[in-house]
Amino acid sequence: MKGKMLTAIMLFFVFCTIGFGQPNLADSQPATSNVRAARYPRVTSDLRAMFQVKAPDAVKVQLQLGKVFDMIKGENGIWTITTEPLVPGFHYYFFIIDGVTVSDPASESFFGWGKMSSGIEVPEQGVSYYTLKNVPHGDVRQKWYFSEVTKAWRRCFVYCPPDYNLNLSKKYPVLYLQHGSGEDERGWSVQGKVDIILDNLISEGKAVPMIIVMDQGYATKAGAPAPVPGQQQSGPSAFEEVVIKDLIPFIDSNLRTISDREHRAMAGLSMGGMQTMQITMANLDKFAYIGGFSGAGRFSGSGLDVNKDFNGLMADAAAFNKKVKLLWIGIGTAEPQNMYKAVNGFHLSLSAAGIKHVYYESPGTDHEWLTWRRSLNEFAPLLFRIP
Repeated sequence: MKGKMLTAIMLFFVFCTIGFGQPNLADSQPATSNVRAARYPRVTSDLRAMFQVKAPDAVKVQLQLGKVFDMIKGENGIWTITTEPLVPGFHYYFFIIDGVTVSDPASESFFGWGKMSSGIEVPEQGVSYYTLKNVPHGDVRQKWYFSEVTKAWRRCFVYCPPDYNLNLSKKYPVLYLQHGSGEDERGWSVQGKVDIILDNLISEGKAVPMIIVMDQGYATKAGAPAPVPGQQQSGPSAFEEVVIKDLIPFIDSNLRTISDREHRAMAGLSMGGMQTMQITMANLDKFAYIGGFSGAGRFSGSGLDVNKDFNGLMADAAAFNKKVKLLWIGIGTAEPQNMYKAVNGFHLSLSAAGIKHVYYESPGTDHEWLTWRRSLNEFAPLLFRIP
């Protein structure tokens, strides 16, 4: 009897945890990432996420949100689940209906994992740096340019600060800001909220007004084999050549930039962080400010060999420190161990070699957009201030 009672109690606890029965709507709000008027997904006051999808003929429905959760079928073929509390920030997710991965029609679509994905925004309590405020706002523009490297049209997105259209004689420094693997040039302005972060920083006098350029980090040189459809590009690409030969000249010719290295920066997250290190270190005549968010050098965890890595540019610490005005690297404390050890090891190697840099750890965050929003919020105020 005791065993049956214990089993019943355990099942009740499991059902409550995963959303069995009627969820508590009064303690939740629709996610801001939902399509207009969609009631689900919802986020509770303790940051649990509530999902539902109608699939009356389905045998098995699951939620893929970092890991896979089994959903419970209720009345009218509506499947539901309530997760454990989530880390604040932005999370990609999918439904798996009888083995088929599908997006949630109630969610806005975001390009991630190499395809259009569903996403849920879990609010971070007590902060407002990426929240819309009543301050002057810049704008994000879509720009098309023809690449001589790839012999194809490419698209970038460009953030212009609030006073760009008001003071037509003013020129601005430029930050080239890159996305991560499986994402594209839309990532920073949509998932990353770059314009809101910069608007708020600029309005508070914490950041210099700047132009931010966000390009696609994948490129195939003209004549090279095209990537296999449906597969992500991997390994070296023509992106470095695109940045140096096509993108920078296009931006300097079509926007009011201060076109010298002292007013040009590059940063990126994950894959974009490693691309940043490769591109800037090979072109220090064009960049004076460098940032790597969850990506710096490599993910091998073997540290830095100043005499060999980056063609020995850091072997003379004094000369490197004089030339590079800011080297900034950051990582989330809850990221996969190989990534954390690699970035932290890079930091320790830089310190041992006497290379001046800023190191930042985002407390409690994984390889996710909250880590990178925080990183940008810490990085941007340091740009273009060092004489």
